[in-house]
Amino acid sequence: MRGPGGRRVKSCLPDHDVDLELQDKVAVVTGAGKGIGLAITKALASEGARVVAGSRSTETLDGLDRVTPVALDLAEPDGPARLVQAALDAHGRLDVLVNNVGAVRIRVDGFLATSDEEFEWALRMNFFTGLRATRAALGPMLDQGSGSIVNVASVNSFFQPDAATIDYGAAKAAVVNLSQSLAQEFGPKGIRVNCVSPGQVGTDLWLGEHGVAETFAKATGVDAETVREGATAAIATGRFTTPEEVAALVTMLASDRLANVTGINYVIDGGLVKTT
Repeated sequence: MRGPGGRRVKSCLPDHDVDLELQDKVAVVTGAGKGIGLAITKALASEGARVVAGSRSTETLDGLDRVTPVALDLAEPDGPARLVQAALDAHGRLDVLVNNVGAVRIRVDGFLATSDEEFEWALRMNFFTGLRATRAALGPMLDQGSGSIVNVASVNSFFQPDAATIDYGAAKAAVVNLSQSLAQEFGPKGIRVNCVSPGQVGTDLWLGEHGVAETFAKATGVDAETVREGATAAIATGRFTTPEEVAALVTMLASDRLANVTGINYVIDGGLVKTT
C-alpha cells in the first residue's frame, strides 16, 4: 500500500509487496465487529481504503485508522441500506462492498426438527442482509461505472451438506447463485461480483462459546476439543484457516488488479474439499 506522499508502506497481507490500488477507495464491510469481518476491515484499511464498517457492536472498531464504525442491526430490513448511505454521506462514493455478516445455528435434531421459522432466520441472516446491501450499493456503483462486490459464502453451500447446517447451507447456496447471476448482469457495466467460501475458520463461530464445536460436543457427549480435532483431521493442511487468510483473499478480489475476475466462488479451506 501507499502511505502519505505516495510512499510505499508495509501491508498487513502476508508476504505482500503488490500495490492493490485501493488507496482512498471507499469500502463497506458488513458484520465487521469480529472474526472474518474485523480481519477484512483491517486488511482493507491497511491497503489505504476508507472503510465504513457495520456491526451491532463497534467496540473493536473504535479508533482504527481509516475506519468509520457504524452501529446498527443489519438483520433489520433497512439496516444494510442505512450502512451504504452512511458511506455515501461520509465519502460521496462507494467502490467496494463486502457482504460478510452471517450466522449459523447447528441443527442437532435434523431436518424434520428444523422449522420454517428457522429456515427464515437463516435466510434473513445469511442471504437477505447481503441482498439488501447489494441492492443499495448497485445504484452508486452504476452511476460511477465501477465497483467490486465480494460475498462471504461457505463450503456448506455445496460440499456434503448435512442436516446440522441444512438451513445455513441453503442460504449460502443462495448467496453463491445470486452472486453469479449479478456478475453476468452487471459485468458489462463495470461491476464485478465474486464469492469467497471458507471452510472451518478459527473464529467464535466454530470455536467460541455456543460455537459449532461446543454444540456438537454437547449433542454427542464428547468434549469440544475432540470435535475440533476430528474436524481438523479432515483438512489437508491440518489446521483451520485464519480470519486474516480469508481477509487477504477478499482484499485481492476487491482490488482492480483482478479487474477481469467476476462470477467466481473461491474456496479457502486448507484442502478440505477434495473434488470440485
